[in-house]
Amino acid sequence: MTLSVPAPSGTPHTVADAWRRQTSLRRLYTVLGVGLLLAAMFGSMWFADEANAGHFFDRLPHLLDFLSWLVPKDWNDVWRALFDIASPHDTGTQEFNFPLGRVYVWGAFYVPEYFELMLITVNVALVSTFVGFIFAVPFSFIAARNLTPHPALRLLVKRFMELLRAFPEIVIAGLFAAIVSIGPIAAIIAIGLHSIGALGKLFYEINENIDMRAEEGLRAVGANWFERVRFADLPQVLPNFVSYTLLRVEINVRASTIIGAVGGGGIGEELKLSISRGFGAKTLALVLLLFTTIFIIDQFSAWLRRKLVGEQAFLMGA
Repeated sequence: MTLSVPAPSGTPHTVADAWRRQTSLRRLYTVLGVGLLLAAMFGSMWFADEANAGHFFDRLPHLLDFLSWLVPKDWNDVWRALFDIASPHDTGTQEFNFPLGRVYVWGAFYVPEYFELMLITVNVALVSTFVGFIFAVPFSFIAARNLTPHPALRLLVKRFMELLRAFPEIVIAGLFAAIVSIGPIAAIIAIGLHSIGALGKLFYEINENIDMRAEEGLRAVGANWFERVRFADLPQVLPNFVSYTLLRVEINVRASTIIGAVGGGGIGEELKLSISRGFGAKTLALVLLLFTTIFIIDQFSAWLRRKLVGEQAFLMGA
């Protein structure tokens, strides 16, 4: 007795043809997508040219001319501006009045002006992130589908967090600047509100992927919702919460710098003034300090995240 084996549904030749058709179709979609992108880009440039009375393309060759305005006559003035050291080129103008910005702490000991402004910017970011973390944690447990005490409350909290992150920080800062005046307070409120919405979304997505066995065990012995969150859910997600919060600190340092340029205090305002006045040494000193600060924060937070979450989480395929 012989057994008959059914023939495969497709020969190798047929499979190869199907693969070639799919590849060709994918290439066609790629070409169409790139073509649409280029058409949109050139259309935008045409609109910009028309909106600028035809001067957009005429001014394109001068796009980077401002860099020549910021090249200092003496590169040592960059370090003098950074540490508030008198410049031999000082003629009484604001361009070289470096020592006037010193913040004297005790006797002859002083803090350079730009270091104090950078400290204000970092403090705004830290306080804003702390405010965002404090409110985002409880909101995230209410918004999580598998942990929420009531579906209607879940939808209300999710919509509220979406509203908070729907507007850029600079728009919120402009609104509160009209209420509490310009300065760091408006920046803290704006970045803090945006951080609540952004961190809340990240946090509740983490909560929706936790191991529910501990939650079910506490539910079986009669624990209420707060007890289940405190003893079953929070210990699982807290390292990831802290990791995302540290990442948010890096983002908020940049945001506080931008808001500072429109009256939020800190280093952003001084950077805007230096660029607009063409003070090359001061501008380069501010950029150098800002870059160094963000680099240090990035490296420190990355190191701390690895310690909290574990090295395996950063490996490929983990």
